[in-house]
Amino acid sequence: MALVLGLGCRRGCSVEELTALALAVLQEAGCDPNALTALATVDRRVEENALQHLAQRWQLPLQGFSAERLAQQEGIAAPSAVALQHTGSPSVAEAAALAAAGEGARLRVGKRKSAAATAALAYA
Repeated sequence: MALVLGLGCRRGCSVEELTALALAVLQEAGCDPNALTALATVDRRVEENALQHLAQRWQLPLQGFSAERLAQQEGIAAPSAVALQHTGSPSVAEAAALAAAGEGARLRVGKRKSAAATAALAYA
């Protein structure tokens, strides 16, 4: 089973903030970070320090998807005008999680937000 945490963040988002949000989403789902198969985001954020740090800490691949690919993703529960304005996709966290989880993926936890980050959990 694929279990993917989709993440979005502003440039300069702290590792602590991103980690706290990620852990909160996993706790809400009753999942352990060890159950994850990947992290996913929009391709232009793959090099962001907080995302890189979290992927390394949890020893997970960090998959990046183009804004065009994310904009076409079905199953989005919480589209965002802000995400659309900044990335070209109405969703980053949910769309990336669903895209990385693969065919038949569904959201387990929809988009959750902190001040500078978003997270969502998908499975297939």
